[in-house]
Amino acid sequence: MKKLNFLVSLTNNDNDYQQEQAEAAEKAARKLGVDVKIIHANNDGVAQSQQLLHYIQDSSVVRPDAILFEPAGGTAFPQVARAAVAAGIGWVVLNHEVDYILELRRGTKVPVLAISSDHEEVGNIQGKQFTALLPNGGSILYIEGPANSSAAKERTRGMNRTKASNIQVKSMRANWTEESAYRAVSSWLRLRTSQETHIDLVGAQDDSMAMGARKAFGDLSVADRERWLKLPFTGCDGMPGTGQAWVRSGQLAATIYIRPNTDLAIEMLVEAINNGTALPDRKMTEPESVPSVAELAKASSKKQRGAGA
Repeated sequence: MKKLNFLVSLTNNDNDYQQEQAEAAEKAARKLGVDVKIIHANNDGVAQSQQLLHYIQDSSVVRPDAILFEPAGGTAFPQVARAAVAAGIGWVVLNHEVDYILELRRGTKVPVLAISSDHEEVGNIQGKQFTALLPNGGSILYIEGPANSSAAKERTRGMNRTKASNIQVKSMRANWTEESAYRAVSSWLRLRTSQETHIDLVGAQDDSMAMGARKAFGDLSVADRERWLKLPFTGCDGMPGTGQAWVRSGQLAATIYIRPNTDLAIEMLVEAINNGTALPDRKMTEPESVPSVAELAKASSKKQRGAGA
């Protein structure tokens, strides 16, 4: 039997979740005896589409049996997808809302599907975390992902649905990396309005962005730095060595575990190609609050009782 060869295209190599995606892909490849090549788009959608077309159309490179990619921009490259399928290459979209999968599956035998965490549920959980951490309401500095990211939009939509009505949100955007959040928060802190804005919690749609915000506050004068760093910070992704570790150390009050899905995608592709297993057009994984929302609410209630004693 021919040894399968997969191409995995990730958004960047500066984000803990993307790094975990790469590690999960390599681990699954070793376990299943397939070859995997991992490339990064450096958060550039145009560059990513060109990279993918290179592997689809250039006869000088080994053509993959399937491409797994997490879009770096606002589109999941429908034209590139059609080119891949026409060339007999399977196509898997990771963590992105996409509307062309059913159309692409018609008339082809190569595997085509989308695999994602439920990003609206990520937002739902984060809104509940905010409510548990701020039982009396308050104001949040909320660091969203890029405006063209479907995951960012879905997380915001879910968060607004479940947060308490007495919680106000001040939003800014970053690009899923610590450095981008550091720059965004540093720029905001230079504005006079930042000094006039009361904030009770800093929430980010990504753990590394939450840590970038902490880094920016750490650059302030001692008095201001202590005031900001006493606030609860929350993030998303919850990788064991980063987000969950930051919760244990107290640098984050909470995170949301979003399991990597490159390994799941590779497992499903191998089953489909080698055994003819039918694939769904879409597979969703469920996120999980760390710690649980109930534990957060209990800790907040205990803290309030202590403050009132």
